[in-house]
Amino acid sequence: MKRILLIDVGNTNTDFALATPDRIGRVVTVPTRRLAGIAPAVAGYTGCIISSVVPAATRQLQRWLSLKPILVSTDVDLGIGVRYPKKKQIGADRLCNAVAVAQLYGAPAIVVDFGTAVTFDVVNADREYIGGVIAPGLAAMTHYLHEHTALLPHITPREPRSVIGKSTVGAMQVGTVVGYRGMVKEILGALQREPGMSKAVVVATGGYGELIARKVPAIQHVNPLLTLEGLRLIYLRNESH
Repeated sequence: MKRILLIDVGNTNTDFALATPDRIGRVVTVPTRRLAGIAPAVAGYTGCIISSVVPAATRQLQRWLSLKPILVSTDVDLGIGVRYPKKKQIGADRLCNAVAVAQLYGAPAIVVDFGTAVTFDVVNADREYIGGVIAPGLAAMTHYLHEHTALLPHITPREPRSVIGKSTVGAMQVGTVVGYRGMVKEILGALQREPGMSKAVVVATGGYGELIARKVPAIQHVNPLLTLEGLRLIYLRNESH
């Protein structure tokens, strides 16, 4: 049976998953800074594909893997067009998201990926990636508050009980979660006012996708595996190349 090793290398975490041509199996997530020893432990795959935004980690993985991986970029067959002035600047994860949303949900579409940064990626009605938006990630905002103030603690973002914080942590939860939703709504609203995007399907993915999407009506779907689905689909288009 064909078993595809999918590897999505992010700035904070790296996801490993074994997939068949039809579905993704169990996902293992490890901190990117601790990749040593993980890849050699993965066995039984017949092909491999990597999406990476960390060049040093990509080189490390290429040394470890027993098979030459496909590296996601605009140089491979994506199955969608790319209408973007500087194609080499597009993150591989953003390409995966664009491929997956077009294939699984249709176009036009917007993907909101809640990672170390939050990215908004736009696919037009002609199934072309045309650009997007990059903003600070939710965790980055909370880390900044903790590291640059004397008395504010480090928090894990979660739904606040009230929009009036009754403690320092409660007030920070409101500012991060409710405030962050406000930023997401504003950016999505602006994108949907662009020509041809008023009826775009909006899909969220990434670590805080479910939390933020709960009260953002414009987000119609949440798919935590969207980037990995893009990897699977790109592999299937390029496996014989």
